[in-house]
Amino acid sequence: MKGRGFRIYAIAYLVFLYAPIVLLPIFAFNNSTIISFPLVGFTTKWFAALSDDTSLLLAVRHSLIVAVSVSILATTFGVFAARATTRYDFPAKGGIMGLIMLPLVLPDIIIAVALLGAFTNILGVSLNLFTVILGHTLIATPFTIAILNAAFQSLDRSLEEAAYDLGETKFSTFRLIILPLVAPGIISSMLIAFTISLDEYIIAAFLSGAGSATLPVYIFSQFRFPQRVPIIMALGTILVCLSVLLLTVAEYFRRRGIAKAGGKDTGGFL
Repeated sequence: MKGRGFRIYAIAYLVFLYAPIVLLPIFAFNNSTIISFPLVGFTTKWFAALSDDTSLLLAVRHSLIVAVSVSILATTFGVFAARATTRYDFPAKGGIMGLIMLPLVLPDIIIAVALLGAFTNILGVSLNLFTVILGHTLIATPFTIAILNAAFQSLDRSLEEAAYDLGETKFSTFRLIILPLVAPGIISSMLIAFTISLDEYIIAAFLSGAGSATLPVYIFSQFRFPQRVPIIMALGTILVCLSVLLLTVAEYFRRRGIAKAGGKDTGGFL
């Protein structure tokens, strides 16, 4: 009886979680501007309309610039932090790492308001894509650290010590031995940071200035116009497929990295 109840709960939970996502492609291919049942007919014109929207293409460009920059910056910080925490002991190590990982538990709205006040009132910085990059890097870095911690912890330290015995310096050992071994984890963390930045709305809405709106901000603004909703549904379908693809690739490289280092997989994204 308990097993049956658990299965019912699991099915209900999955339906609640994924039903809205399933509706995206249904209405994206529906030949009607009204999002409701019954469906009118099949069409691909909403997808074709995406290429004619210059504002959308500009928002996509902004999002790609931000996401690529964030993936590089957050992963770089993640490599340094993960290497330091897994290899060395230093004063206030737990407190420092706790502060770095704090964005994982803080609501995005609090981070957005705090960064907005810091940029505009304290630093006097005008809002643009750079401020969005900084905000997204702040929230993406803890995720990269979590991924890279597992990659660095699974390393065999005897390989590093052997390199030192053969005359390699710390820098050359890190470049020639350690980085190639954690490369799958680095790729995985970059993909996760890219996905987080591409999908993030709240911080982008607060920190993007005039003419620098990212894709999520643009999408939200378009819901004021009912005739634009089917086009947004088509765009949402593409974004869902892209997100699933990126997460799948990230999980593949994460598992490959753990297997390459001889570690044990304790769970991942998929």
